[in-house]
Amino acid sequence: MKVTISRKAHFNAAHRLYRKDWTMEQNDAVFGKCNNPNFHGHNYELIVSVTGAIDPETGYVIDTKILSDLIKEHIEEVFDHKNLNLDVAEFKDLNPTAENIAVVIWNKLRPQIDTTKELEITLYETPRNFVTYKGN
Repeated sequence: MKVTISRKAHFNAAHRLYRKDWTMEQNDAVFGKCNNPNFHGHNYELIVSVTGAIDPETGYVIDTKILSDLIKEHIEEVFDHKNLNLDVAEFKDLNPTAENIAVVIWNKLRPQIDTTKELEITLYETPRNFVTYKGN
């Protein structure tokens, strides 16, 4: 039997969607107002879900305190109140779209969680726009 446990978190961050190798016109055509040279921000909502067998001793799939601490250390402290383009190394040469942010978050958390458990990241950029990444 597998069960999924999820933990919500949030962070506020600025970014700019653009490609350095494109002209301003091409960036504007593809990314629109998200290509603002002065950046723009979002209040990101994050859901981290871990799926696995229930430990017969503890009754947990994963201790939510441990999951909370992992999210705080590896995600919130790295991304919160940051300019993703300028302050987060993973986005030096990677466009910080919601899709790419979700993959980066998954890659940061995956080594911290038992490999017998599945990891899923759902990232809300706005209340109506969100992405999900399961590592595949």
